[in-house]
Amino acid sequence: MPLALLALAIGAFGIGTTEFVIMGLLPEVAADFGVSIPTAGFLVTGYALGVMFGAPLMTVLGTKISRKRMLMLLMGLFIAGNLLSALAPAFGVMLAGRVIASLAHGAFFGIGSVVAADLVAPDRKAGAIAMMFTGLTVANVVGVPLGTLVGQSVGWRVTFGIVAALGVVGLAGIAKLVPDLPKPEGVHLRHELAAFKNAQVLLAMAMTVLGFGGVFAAITYIAPMMTHVAGFADGSVTWLLVLFGLGMVGGNLIGGRYADRALMPMLYVSLGALAVVLALFTLTAHNKVLAAVTIALIGALGFATVPPLQKRVLDQAHGAPTLASAVNIGAFNLGNALSAWLGGLVIAGGLGYTAPNWVGAILAAAALVLAVLSAALERRESAPSAVVAGAVPAERQSAVHN
Repeated sequence: MPLALLALAIGAFGIGTTEFVIMGLLPEVAADFGVSIPTAGFLVTGYALGVMFGAPLMTVLGTKISRKRMLMLLMGLFIAGNLLSALAPAFGVMLAGRVIASLAHGAFFGIGSVVAADLVAPDRKAGAIAMMFTGLTVANVVGVPLGTLVGQSVGWRVTFGIVAALGVVGLAGIAKLVPDLPKPEGVHLRHELAAFKNAQVLLAMAMTVLGFGGVFAAITYIAPMMTHVAGFADGSVTWLLVLFGLGMVGGNLIGGRYADRALMPMLYVSLGALAVVLALFTLTAHNKVLAAVTIALIGALGFATVPPLQKRVLDQAHGAPTLASAVNIGAFNLGNALSAWLGGLVIAGGLGYTAPNWVGAILAAAALVLAVLSAALERRESAPSAVVAGAVPAERQSAVHN
């Protein structure tokens, strides 16, 4: 794998850390600014909304410049947002810093996926995308726990200062290691927008929303589920999330490796197994050992879908994949928000803390149905051309015989 992928992975590590570390630091931030925990929760919501809307916006704004330069500008935006958060004198300023940092998220992963795929041979594209996303998964294993520990020990502002420094390292790596690949000839914004007329692109994005949404339906409520149902102590939630992160790392690498060999079968297996494991989680959540194993499996199966889904979008939006790739990153966040809301509804409805697992299982199963539908549609679309191609030799053979 090219060394340039390391630079992209470092940027992804910083972005993944800043996205999730705030969840463990909300009490400290709320106390520092004198706001309630629900109010401090806007720092999470604001970031997610920024990713959803920032992904297409920043990608469109970057259509006039090279992808390398756009990646560098996005890392600069990420650094500025985290520095503003670290130095914020008031809650509103910190919220603005979070939104500024989030604007870089979707476009960075979207454009970075295209660049990573262009750096390698066609049969290694999904593996290259997975290598970049490894930075995001490792952030959940290393960056988030360490960032939370630092924030609780010496102050949350130090955590965001360190994250900004990670951004500087990522920016330097991109400037030094990522080649300045030429933009495809004749590709304009209208070509990028035309990709959304392709039913296969829309189906892949719907699979992204539903499939990864299934993961977050369960993981969003992992703390009350594990403490009230499984019987874990409050302090155990941190290492349970580390298990989830380790599963994500493994699943990401496996998904990238096998998606290059058989993309759709990889999606069938990962989405089908994810639906089954999420359904079983309603039972295994009552046992500490089984619950811990299940959490790791959810992380692995959930992130095993990411490289194939991202590559599916790139393949189907061929010729002008940048905007579609970035919007698909926003689709992950849309799935997270949708599933968290649905999970909250079933808990509020009195169905218990394990009920979101059924929501997740249904979402993952729906994504599997869409995957089967997408493959069937693709086979039907390619059938007429195959018939025509096979008819030519027969016609020639008949002419020769006559």
